Amino acid sequence: MPPITSLSQLDLSKRYTYADYLTWQFDEFVELIKGKVSRMSPAPRVVHQDILLNISAALKYTLRGRACRPYVAPFDVRLNNVTPNGDSGIATVVQPDICVICDPAKVDAKGCAGAPDWIIEILSPGNATHDIRVKFDLYEENGVGEYWIVFPDEKNVAAYVLTDGRYQLRGEFYQPGPIPVHTLLGFSLEWDEVFEGV
Repeated sequence: MPPITSLSQLDLSKRYTYADYLTWQFDEFVELIKGKVSRMSPAPRVVHQDILLNISAALKYTLRGRACRPYVAPFDVRLNNVTPNGDSGIATVVQPDICVICDPAKVDAKGCAGAPDWIIEILSPGNATHDIRVKFDLYEENGVGEYWIVFPDEKNVAAYVLTDGRYQLRGEFYQPGPIPVHTLLGFSLEWDEVFEGV
């Protein structure tokens, strides 16, 4: 079988595994959602990159010396990692904008095996439905402890915390002040830090 060097070579109606994903040799970033290929949005807008840099810089500085570590896309998160078939049994691989992982055993050379403790997605035109509905359900189902959705145009952060297996909205933050991180007790990000320069 010839190598897959273009997304157009894939049958998007077919189901794939992480083993398949690892063989693909094209530059376009994709995710696998329960075996289905999901194209990622085109290159994000500048405002998306500004917010990504603001949050990741604050996290790197604040989490220095702690077990929890931040990672930014592109970074493979394999959500259903416990399978007897190894990579061929994994059907979901996502690339969150930012994730924080507190269990070092989940991090390997390929990325994260299992649910991160906290995921942050920054909305862009074209990915809003994907992040608000598809990924929301996926992260909830796979036990991601906290999920933030950042709305750049509104300068708003919606923070959800997993409680009894369901996400509960813990707050919407649209003005200066601290944004508490429920999965990291005693830790918060300042709204001004998140939207600095935006």
